[in-house]
Amino acid sequence: MPTDTQKDISKEIFKAYDIRGLYPSELDEDAAYRIARAFASALNPKVVVLGRDMRESGPAISDATAKGLMDQGADVIDVGLTSTSMYYYAVNALNGEAGVMVTASHNPAQYTGFKMTGAGAIPSIVKVSNEELWRLANEGSFPEPAQKGKSLGQADVLEDYVTAILENTGVSSLGDLKIVVDAGNGMAGMILPHIFERVGSKPIPLFWELDGRFPNHEANPLKEETLEQLKATVIREKADLGVAYDGDADRVAFVDETGRSISGDFITALIAREMLKKAPGARIMYDLRSSWVVPEEIEKAGGEAVKCRVGHGLIKKQMREEGGYFAGELSSHYYFSDFYYTDNGDLAMLNIIKQMLSTGKKMSELVNPLRRYFHSGEINSKVKDVPEKLAELEKTYGSGKMLHLDGLSVEFDDWWFNVRPSNTEPLLRLNLEAKTKEKMEEKKAELLELIRS
Repeated sequence: MPTDTQKDISKEIFKAYDIRGLYPSELDEDAAYRIARAFASALNPKVVVLGRDMRESGPAISDATAKGLMDQGADVIDVGLTSTSMYYYAVNALNGEAGVMVTASHNPAQYTGFKMTGAGAIPSIVKVSNEELWRLANEGSFPEPAQKGKSLGQADVLEDYVTAILENTGVSSLGDLKIVVDAGNGMAGMILPHIFERVGSKPIPLFWELDGRFPNHEANPLKEETLEQLKATVIREKADLGVAYDGDADRVAFVDETGRSISGDFITALIAREMLKKAPGARIMYDLRSSWVVPEEIEKAGGEAVKCRVGHGLIKKQMREEGGYFAGELSSHYYFSDFYYTDNGDLAMLNIIKQMLSTGKKMSELVNPLRRYFHSGEINSKVKDVPEKLAELEKTYGSGKMLHLDGLSVEFDDWWFNVRPSNTEPLLRLNLEAKTKEKMEEKKAELLELIRS
């Protein structure tokens, strides 16, 4: 238990892969200090790379984290303000034995949190579960190290990072493409000017000023309403492409020249084409909520299509274990094995631009041929007993081809569905696709009635 002067740390902030809570009611400086000590005592790293996003709570939480790491014997290299993609690069480039990124990703302004890794930017949950981290932090009694760690000062990796992503993609010019990029007042606003300057391009910027209050819109490109200004600007400026980043800039979403948003699985299919030019025949992984289009396009391009579970911690693990070269998620995370097996919004954007340049096609011309099935999108339902409901669904749809990789997936000749439980709430999440709109609507209604009954 915490000492008399410490308050309990809520277990609810320890999510499946990351840590995220309201500042300061759920996650304050004291909690950050104890979580940092718990992390350092569990992984025992000599050197930790520390970064943060632009949230107003960032400096205070980062300082408390650094103190906790050093008090537990770790030396700290502080890279300061960074995107999560650049932080992953820094952990590798600076030979960190662990890394801590202070960020609440796409969550609203009042949140703070951590994305933690071991060496190589491998998610820390491979080394220590978040449940164990919570237990250690909440108890608040830590073994004293042989000696305290020290600050190894600040490190600036921005220019090296930009060089690395441009070399990885081979992009040196954007030609005549007119691009609108919405940084959502998040960390992309710090990185993007350097990328576009290096390729001699002047995009149309939306909300590149770092502002952790998110005064213009929530920095979550999965929500259609956050793309409204991007779509309007693309149409008004007659731009070729619209791009939107989330708060910590590891996720990126796209809008075509007509102002139509493009789902993450279609982007997975398009980037897979580029990756298979670099590594013919490679194993490409796709989140099991994705359209039938994705494995079809991967195989058409000569790759091996492999389904994977949902969530960055699980996908990165599966990529390493099964030799995945590239992976894409419906949530607009894209993972590159040739960039430390990390998700990277900048690489995703550059690969899409690269394909537009190499084909000479408009974005809609690349995407529209992929719109050949009808997808429900993800639909959440509250249920009383998740295992019981999954068992009921399995019994009802037992005649289909079943998979238990993540929840329950069942495939028929003309439609399929996946139902998987939330990691944090008594919810079931339904994704469904069919060859006709009528079949999709019929089966969606049928399944939701069964799930919610």
